[in-house]
Amino acid sequence: MRGSRALPLAPSRPLLRPRLRAALVAYLFLAPALVLLSAFTFAPLAFGTLLAFADYNVLRPPRWVGLENFRFLVEDPAFGVALRNSLRYLLVVPAIQLAALLLALLVNRRLVGILLFRAAYYVPVITSFAVAGLMWNWMYAQHGVVNWVGLRLGLLPRPFEWLNHPTLALYAVMLVTFWKGIGYYMVLYLAGLQAVPRELEEAARVDGAGRLQVFLFVTLPLLRPTLLLCTLLSTLAALKVFEEVYVMTGGGPFGQTATALLYVYQKAFQEFRWGLAAAAGLLVAVIGLLFSALHVWVFREGGLRPW
Repeated sequence: MRGSRALPLAPSRPLLRPRLRAALVAYLFLAPALVLLSAFTFAPLAFGTLLAFADYNVLRPPRWVGLENFRFLVEDPAFGVALRNSLRYLLVVPAIQLAALLLALLVNRRLVGILLFRAAYYVPVITSFAVAGLMWNWMYAQHGVVNWVGLRLGLLPRPFEWLNHPTLALYAVMLVTFWKGIGYYMVLYLAGLQAVPRELEEAARVDGAGRLQVFLFVTLPLLRPTLLLCTLLSTLAALKVFEEVYVMTGGGPFGQTATALLYVYQKAFQEFRWGLAAAAGLLVAVIGLLFSALHVWVFREGGLRPW
């Protein structure tokens, strides 16, 4: 119609609200990781948990047996020894954390050739367990380097068969774990130390604090997240130690160095008692969760306040 004016168009409304659209985009980004976690972590975990209550040997379908597998584990002396050895292996945790922290403090300096030292300490981490096990087997032999050094220094009355000794064999394997893992945690502590603001340490020095006071009351509290990460990782690694024992002793002598994960391996892949192996693995996982909760509680905000 002539002289009429066009009506203004109403603003188009978005199909989704901004917050809902942002949430959908976030979930789309998370979807690939969630799919992989579901396929390779959550589904095997659920299947293993169900298998712990079943009798299964691969050749016939699983048969529900309730708590029978757990009753067998409680009465099996071999599992008791293996579980005690896994808990005894936790002795490595404080030693390796203290040594790694001291090494990180040592290499966190601007010195000539410091990169070479950092790389040298990290070499054992990238050495395979097979190579490390063979090397330490040779060193622990009756005419090996360990006995030779001990005799020359007067520390040993006679040569020992370290890996054949019922009491010493487990501690000999622990030393290999210590040697192999110290560089890994040193790198984590070094990253944590380099993230500490220098201004805070310098301000403490200006206020008259000594080196030890600066470390205890400024640096160490700021390393709390790194301490939590390193102690938690090393605790879980100690609980599920397998490779060192399998390569060096195979659980001997007389099963005295067997650990819980080696017990799981033997039941699953040598005796094909998968239900029993799943039950043992589930118990180790529960113990690991309890230790994880303990670590989080100890290092929670406000924990270890005396620092």
